[in-house]
Amino acid sequence: MKTYRKSVAVAGALFLAATAAYMSGNALIESVVGTSDYLAHAADNRDRVILGVLLEFLNSAAVVGIAIALFPILKRCNEKIALGYVAFRAIEAVLLIVGAIGPLLLVALSREYAASDVPGDLQAIGTLIKEGSSYAFQLGMLALGVYSLAFCYLLYRFRLVPRALSALGFIGYVALSASAVAELMGHDGMLLYIPGALFEIALPLWLIVKGVKLPESAR
Repeated sequence: MKTYRKSVAVAGALFLAATAAYMSGNALIESVVGTSDYLAHAADNRDRVILGVLLEFLNSAAVVGIAIALFPILKRCNEKIALGYVAFRAIEAVLLIVGAIGPLLLVALSREYAASDVPGDLQAIGTLIKEGSSYAFQLGMLALGVYSLAFCYLLYRFRLVPRALSALGFIGYVALSASAVAELMGHDGMLLYIPGALFEIALPLWLIVKGVKLPESAR
């Protein structure tokens, strides 16, 4: 057995940092653009929106960092899956960045809203921007959910973590993928986030405290 304490501890810390950054950033953004009269107030609260967007950018960097930190371990189990995990987390990060640009556009749109003779048109544009951001986010979650099943397969197959935890990962990422599809189709899929959220808290805590061990067959 061989341990990789430093790499997995970094990955665990990045998991937690990504979660904290996204939740904080999204809360700041939604406190401004999640209201019915957001165009009337977004420009006045631009600092809050910008800070929220920067936190979401930090989340995007962290999710790529997770895959990079875990790559040396996953490579010894299956190099193709390890490379794919890096690629799909990069795709997720790009889609999240695209989605995070939307609130910045709403701040710019808000500056024009008060002086506009056709505020209804700007409201329609704002709605399209918000929907575009939502689509980008859901596509990012779909990329994460689908390919992370392969990630959980490696965790389970090589017993990198307890198999019960790997099984929770399978359930969580299937539910996350289903949630993304439901949201893209106009349905509420928020409850389906719960299993994946539990996994992305439990896994990093295990990585930080216990680490992983590779069997001889994966060395």
